[in-house]
Amino acid sequence: MPQATALIDGNNFYASCEQSLDPSLIGRPMVVLSNNDGCIVARNAEARALGIAMGTPYFKARRELEQQNVAVRSSNYALYADMSQRMMSLLEAHCEDLEIYSIDEAFGRLTRPTNGDLQAWAQQLRTRVRRDLGLPIAIGLGHSKCQAKLANHLAKAVPAHAGIFDLTQCQSQDHWLETVAIENVWGIGRKMARWCRLRGVVNARQLRDMPCGELRAKAGIVGLRLQRELQGHACLPLTLAPSPKQETCVSRSFSRPITSLDELRQAVATYVVRAGEKLRHQQQRAATLTIYTRTSPFVPGFYSQAASTQLDLPSNDTAVLLNAALPLVERIFRPHRPLAKAGVLMQHLQSSQSLQTHLMVPMSEEQQQQRACLMQTVDRINRRYGHGAMQWAACGLHPSWMMRREQLSRAATTRLSDLPIVKA
Repeated sequence: MPQATALIDGNNFYASCEQSLDPSLIGRPMVVLSNNDGCIVARNAEARALGIAMGTPYFKARRELEQQNVAVRSSNYALYADMSQRMMSLLEAHCEDLEIYSIDEAFGRLTRPTNGDLQAWAQQLRTRVRRDLGLPIAIGLGHSKCQAKLANHLAKAVPAHAGIFDLTQCQSQDHWLETVAIENVWGIGRKMARWCRLRGVVNARQLRDMPCGELRAKAGIVGLRLQRELQGHACLPLTLAPSPKQETCVSRSFSRPITSLDELRQAVATYVVRAGEKLRHQQQRAATLTIYTRTSPFVPGFYSQAASTQLDLPSNDTAVLLNAALPLVERIFRPHRPLAKAGVLMQHLQSSQSLQTHLMVPMSEEQQQQRACLMQTVDRINRRYGHGAMQWAACGLHPSWMMRREQLSRAATTRLSDLPIVKA
């Protein structure tokens, strides 16, 4: 039986997550802000209809948002990550193979029925996700990833499609491809789109049918693969297992400039703790650790500094990482410098399945297992009771430099204390 590729993504994902836990937001324009409540990074359909632009600084749009009764929320990453995990788990049960492409997108592969029609499957999946998670999704179907991407775009752009579109089952494929501007084709960037338009290629259908030699001269095998995908040939396989990360970075801007060594030490410790959690989740260890800090690039006298150290034994143990990172803080700190951002970078990562021991740093197998069990216990407690339920003393208690999130909603799916209370 022929195979179909589906692209499934959440509509206005951040806004939809907020609405799923706060029904009073449904039908009301809403925007979600970036770190430190800086810029608008997500909008629902009602906010877009008001002409609110993506990337607008919040301080510039604040008065206009209040006048138009727009709901404002700070980024709630714990909520979005948990809802994403729930959605992907549900999608896995409805697809033969699944590639998680981003926090709100996944490519699925499945076998078509005898009549080739997957409309019933798609409707059932949309209903299930909406019922179980409160999230609206769009589903695009095609022979290849690129066709599925275009179909997903058409599923959302044309209200009559009701969030589902199968590019291979429509009556006039050429007609629909002509409605997709060249800029909206997956894999076409700004420069490539300009190159195409200068040659009269303004939509997906013209890109599909243009001479392959001309396209190869410009974009090489990548351009030819894209064209073949548009023609319905599956050239890009699903990536079922993500490749191991080469580096892991945790960095944040401060809610206010910091000028003391103790505050910078607390910030670095906080980011190291988070980086250790990421390494354990990725089943990796770091052999090299780098910390850095900088002032604001918009303030005169810009300052930036970094310091690195190599671990004797690659590790994802938070205590080991803290012992390596904290002595570096004094090397990057300068008094009277208003520091705006800091971060940690875990480098030279390797799998935690094996460890090359060091003759001068003895550590028995029993000691390794004890430390691993301790870290697993800490991670399990923080997952169950909420991030920060068990914290390292070096991070401080409620530091005032933490990222500003004045409009933060409750993390009702990951923190017991944030569970909504219904009085009947």
